Amino acid sequence: MSSALFIIIFFLYLFRPCNTQTCSSNNTNKNPNPCPPFSSHPPFPFSSTSGCGHPSFQITCASPHSLISINNLSFSILSYNSNTSSITLSPHPLPTPHPNCPSFPSIPTRSINLSATPFRVSAATCSRLSFLRPCSPPSLPNCSHCPSQCHLIKTPSHLLPDCRSTHHSPQYSDSPCLTDILGYLQLSLKNGIQLDWDQSRDPYFTNCTVCRANNGTCGFNSSSQNKPFLCFRYRSQSTLTPPWIRKFKPNKMVFFSTVIAITSLLLLISVATAILRSARSKASSVATQQDPTTLFLHHHRSASLLPPVFTYDDLAAATHNFDPKRKIGDGGFGSVYLAQLRDGRLAAVKYLHRNHSSAAFSTKSFCNEILILSSIHHANLVKLHGYCSDPRGLLLVYDYIPNGTLAEHLHHRKGSLTWQVRLDIALQTALVMEYLHFSVVPPVVHRDITSSNIFVERDMRIKVGDFGLSRLLVVQDTTSSSNGFVWTGPQGTPGYLDPDYHRSFRLTEKSDVYSFGVVLLELISGKKAVDQSRDKREMALADLVVSRIQMGQLHQVLDPVFKLGDSDGVAAVAELAFRCVAADKDDRPDSREVVEELRRVRSRTAAAKE
Repeated sequence: MSSALFIIIFFLYLFRPCNTQTCSSNNTNKNPNPCPPFSSHPPFPFSSTSGCGHPSFQITCASPHSLISINNLSFSILSYNSNTSSITLSPHPLPTPHPNCPSFPSIPTRSINLSATPFRVSAATCSRLSFLRPCSPPSLPNCSHCPSQCHLIKTPSHLLPDCRSTHHSPQYSDSPCLTDILGYLQLSLKNGIQLDWDQSRDPYFTNCTVCRANNGTCGFNSSSQNKPFLCFRYRSQSTLTPPWIRKFKPNKMVFFSTVIAITSLLLLISVATAILRSARSKASSVATQQDPTTLFLHHHRSASLLPPVFTYDDLAAATHNFDPKRKIGDGGFGSVYLAQLRDGRLAAVKYLHRNHSSAAFSTKSFCNEILILSSIHHANLVKLHGYCSDPRGLLLVYDYIPNGTLAEHLHHRKGSLTWQVRLDIALQTALVMEYLHFSVVPPVVHRDITSSNIFVERDMRIKVGDFGLSRLLVVQDTTSSSNGFVWTGPQGTPGYLDPDYHRSFRLTEKSDVYSFGVVLLELISGKKAVDQSRDKREMALADLVVSRIQMGQLHQVLDPVFKLGDSDGVAAVAELAFRCVAADKDDRPDSREVVEELRRVRSRTAAAKE
């Protein structure tokens, strides 16, 4: 069979097509220069060859980052996600506009304009910049020498004008001001802005679909100013027979034709046999070899809507084979490791062990977190970047937030939190809770709102994570739902668990409100939700603070770091927390009322300081 295969390959070589155009996949493969972040030649619609690919996706291969030009601004390509049609770009460093201006090389001297291009700024990037507000009066450089920097400090939204027309964030209208607007923009641009593109809205992609269906290669006329679309098609060197065969006599032609026919038949039989054997092998083993966790996820959500899939080996390499020195967190069902992904991004990888005695719970938590986090989007929620389901372990890949958790800041004194910062953290957490309860359909109950699941960024904004216990308020499997609750066994963290839910097995949004009330008590007292060193009747923080409030002795449990001028705001939040941890769920406010009350407290606190 090897000799027959050799003969077939030989004749295929004789009849090989001859390319008459310069734009082809073969040519793109010949580029010897690396084009990061692409592991080989740039995939369509990108191209490093003039006239190939899409005119807006022309790149210059370079190291460590390839470059792309958008409306005469040059950007470094930090990463590319083929699943979501998005790229992360950072403006190519520019010289300082004037020697007397502060140096911010990643900030361009004009707006990043995406008009007349297929690109648009992603919602995630817009949401990161939407809350920017300079403190009054702003600290400005010499505006005669540095007009663009002065303009950005006063109006940060002018950096990305597309965000102003497509993104609205009313919840940040009263966000805290920033003194170093340019420093924040420099860091954000250096880390990259994410741009998306929609192929359905670009006629070039429509034309390309037709071209590729006819075995053509997509390109454009690079010599024309408008760069019109071109479809390259290739002709073979010979239509039926190569010229040297035409020189032979008819009897020799018959001989060669017979050899080709017999060899082709043998090859066809061999290929058909191999395909049939492979099909039988797959059919017999698919039931046992296909991962049931992956089947479950694809059954409940289209693969295109799920986050990217990582391989176990990739994540093992990113964490130095799950080196204990890179462990940044530990829990009952797994550990969290610091990882550096292939594109250079830092990420947090949660490892849920399958050989754990509660492996079924770990698998359920794993699927639950993927299905919920892939369907909700909020600026104060931890983003899930991908997952891995492997016999060796279940892994989830999240944002890495290096500034620790709220619990670490409160109880291990990782920096002292002022009352204003604590109030902002409470409001941001309440906004997440309101989003889950009122903006998501069906509503989501987090079921584990704790200070350990609230992550604090360097600018003291927060992100809520750990949706492993979360539930949708809909009928599922053996649970039943009516009047806004589901019947389910109580699960959560001691000290934060709703006593009404624990007693009745009825889970509602008010269970989250109770847990949030305990977080409020932590914020005003600085004490842990559960402390075994306290008296048995006051081991739970809710029992301790509620009894002091009822006796008019709130001052005994307040954090001593508060200043005298904070007393009114602290007392108002203590009263709100008292209502949130009411034993009867019907006596608690809903999350929308909680947000409104915290906004009133913050407004009064700001007015008192003025």
